[in-house]
Amino acid sequence: MRLVFAGTPEVAVPALDAIAASAHDLVAVVTRPDAPSGRGRHLVRSPAGRWADEHGIEVLTPQRPREPEFQARLKEIAPDCVPVVAYGALVPPAALAIPAKGWINLHFSLLPAWRGAAPVQHAVLHGDEVTGAAVFQLEEGLDTGPVYGTLTTEIRPTDTSGDLLERLAVSGAKLLVDVLDGLAAHSLDAVPQASEGVSLAPKLTADDARVRWADPAFAVDRRVRACTPAPGAWTTLRGERVKLGPVKPVRTEGLPPGEVRVEKDTVLVGTATTPVALGEVRPAGKKAMAAAAWVRGLRLAPGERFE
Repeated sequence: MRLVFAGTPEVAVPALDAIAASAHDLVAVVTRPDAPSGRGRHLVRSPAGRWADEHGIEVLTPQRPREPEFQARLKEIAPDCVPVVAYGALVPPAALAIPAKGWINLHFSLLPAWRGAAPVQHAVLHGDEVTGAAVFQLEEGLDTGPVYGTLTTEIRPTDTSGDLLERLAVSGAKLLVDVLDGLAAHSLDAVPQASEGVSLAPKLTADDARVRWADPAFAVDRRVRACTPAPGAWTTLRGERVKLGPVKPVRTEGLPPGEVRVEKDTVLVGTATTPVALGEVRPAGKKAMAAAAWVRGLRLAPGERFE
């Protein structure tokens, strides 16, 4: 089939690699416009856009897919299908109707669970033991279209959202190509999503990423892993924000929630149950470092707590 791919972040690149290696003809990539980045705020191409540049493939960067110029170009290209991975913009019905087989989206959850922008983060945050990916027909509703295929994977006890998304991006890329093959062969029918088991996964905010030390240790652990690498779990000490990498629940005597204690080379913090041991710490304005190195320069007072 003749394809136009729509995607933006690094997680879309494995799907681009898989499509490029398939029997399908990738003729263009739709991605979000170049965005300012770094201290100089220079405009930077998205990872999907850079991939297309490197492979000599046309790049389309509409501000919004409803723009008449974008839709006119898409009609000129005349794709059979538009596969999508984390494009990051709502696609209007007029654009959805242009390819004969529509737009099909690789979503990183087992729909109808975790519809929305952050399915992997919410799966980790809520303690799911199994998740997966689904390829479905894109329509006006939020991740509501019928499903062509799914895969499942275990969520490991130490998985961050970054770890899990990296695995799903690779396995999901194969699933996406399998679905494209089935559509080309007219051997696949989409199945409507179940009406039960619907859950929503909105983007996690900075407030969502703030550690609640009054929660049990398992909930603190999940929140930190869910917010790693983005938006980044954090807390405050002496009025300064401190970012935290994954923590480890430990079996030892309890501490008051938020209280910091150093035992040998381990930095413990109290929760509503047992403490957690800090891993990597990033104080405001400094580079990330091991918690033991960070705490050596603090001169903690007895009973001092994260706020």
